Amino acid sequence: MDKKPIIYVVSDSVGETAELVTKAAVSQFHKTEITIKRFPFVEDISNVDEVISLAKLDGGMIAYTLVKPEISNYMKEVAKREGIITSDLLGPLITQIQDQCGETPLYEPGLVHKLDEHYFKKIEAIEFAVKYDDGRDPRGILKSDIVLIGVSRTSKTPLSQYLAHKRYKVANVPIVPEIEPPEELKLVPKEKCFGLRISSEKLIQIRQERLISLGLNEKAIYANIDRIKEEINYFDSVVDKIGCQVIDVTNKAVEESANVIMNIIMKKAYR
Repeated sequence: MDKKPIIYVVSDSVGETAELVTKAAVSQFHKTEITIKRFPFVEDISNVDEVISLAKLDGGMIAYTLVKPEISNYMKEVAKREGIITSDLLGPLITQIQDQCGETPLYEPGLVHKLDEHYFKKIEAIEFAVKYDDGRDPRGILKSDIVLIGVSRTSKTPLSQYLAHKRYKVANVPIVPEIEPPEELKLVPKEKCFGLRISSEKLIQIRQERLISLGLNEKAIYANIDRIKEEINYFDSVVDKIGCQVIDVTNKAVEESANVIMNIIMKKAYR
């Protein structure tokens, strides 16, 4: 009985990219059962020699993503000498991109997974913003990179989400006259806390539009000017006690408010 074809997938990192590309190619051959064996973290010549010996013994071929030119070239030369079929999945593309953009590659294995870390941090921050949105769990305040406080309809939630996409863990807390702010607000470092101030005229407009969109009476106390002024005055008293920074969001888009906050944070980080 003929041996089943074997493809050795070789990488100087974890090998996920090489294996996915190889599987995509193998999926086109439904009549043949092909075995894929992954060899990750092949970082020196002795590792290459080991894989070549196995491939020669099994009559297999090698598909590889080896970033460092000296290791990749060694794989190509020795495999050719031993009569082993190889496919360089990464090298030709790197060369073409270099020709196109004129930049010398870093030749550093594993960079794609460093990029993935940024992605997972973003997802973690987004989940954090959802979990600690609208003051639903004050414990998140002390775990946050940024705490936003403000009266209702000052864009606390969309601003939290926007900053989360920048990988900041954000909790936001509504300020309401009838409810005492959580004790955690007194404990969080004031440089992490940002109060969102808005003019009463702008706020009444936003709240009236919100009530109309919900099919409710636009003259409800939620959009009453006296009530709004009471809320804003209470908000001012809270931020004065905390000593936090205040951002005027009256005529700012969410992106603008986020940029103001991030610039403040970055300036403090470089002091």
